[in-house]
Amino acid sequence: MDMQLPSHDWPELAPGWVWLCGAGPGDPGLLTLHAANALRQADVIVYDALVHEGILDWAAAGAEKVYAGKRGGKPSANQRDISLHLVELARAGKRVLRLKGGDPFVFGRGGEEAQTLVQHGIPIRIVPGITAGIAGLAYAGIPVTHRDVNQSVTFVTGHDRAGAAPTALDWAGLARGSQVIVIYMGIKHIGEIAARLIAAGRSQSEPVAVTTTATLAAQRTIETTLADVEADIAAAGLEPPAIICIGMAVALRQALDWQAQARGEAPRNLDPLDLRRPVETG
Repeated sequence: MDMQLPSHDWPELAPGWVWLCGAGPGDPGLLTLHAANALRQADVIVYDALVHEGILDWAAAGAEKVYAGKRGGKPSANQRDISLHLVELARAGKRVLRLKGGDPFVFGRGGEEAQTLVQHGIPIRIVPGITAGIAGLAYAGIPVTHRDVNQSVTFVTGHDRAGAAPTALDWAGLARGSQVIVIYMGIKHIGEIAARLIAAGRSQSEPVAVTTTATLAAQRTIETTLADVEADIAAAGLEPPAIICIGMAVALRQALDWQAQARGEAPRNLDPLDLRRPVETG
């Protein structure tokens, strides 16, 4: 696809370089202009499973496209092999674009790949992307920060290096100190995670939202509670990729579900926090 960028001093993707670039959470419209610029220049695009196929249509004619997706529980490339393949491509004089879903440095192993490249003497550029933990929830009508709800938000991964529920996290500390918790890749272990948070003091009735296939036409969101989230995910048949939000920010979806409103549905509750005052007060 021929796409003209606005006039700007765009950086050049030079031969022998690797750009680690975020492709955003799914919707091609959320791609950054720097990422679009990279797609127009790359000789080789090494892309992940969550990169929307429409984004690849913006690549330069003749660009080689190499799939390197990693999905939990499914056969996938070894991470070390992916990193070393990037090294090989760069040493062959290719202009290499490593395209990763979301942001490469937010639970995307971009830091690991970048470190391997630097250790092998390969010059790199990092192009941030919009992460699903913010954008996916925004598409569901959930703001991750709101003055009347939270002054902090915590992003956590739902599994560790071995694929188990992350035991290194201080769940008691998270339960006490994190007003809103956003979990990436958490469906598999959400029952265990919810139980740990409840045991550490979070209310069983605390609002939870689960959004799958965020920002795309197939997006689905359920609203539930910490006690019921595991059962409700199963009942709804939700599958990864998913973003899980725990906290009162979820209640704001009753007023801010803009996609439902675009379909003609009325807001369910104009004052979901029961403030009984203008929200701008203060």
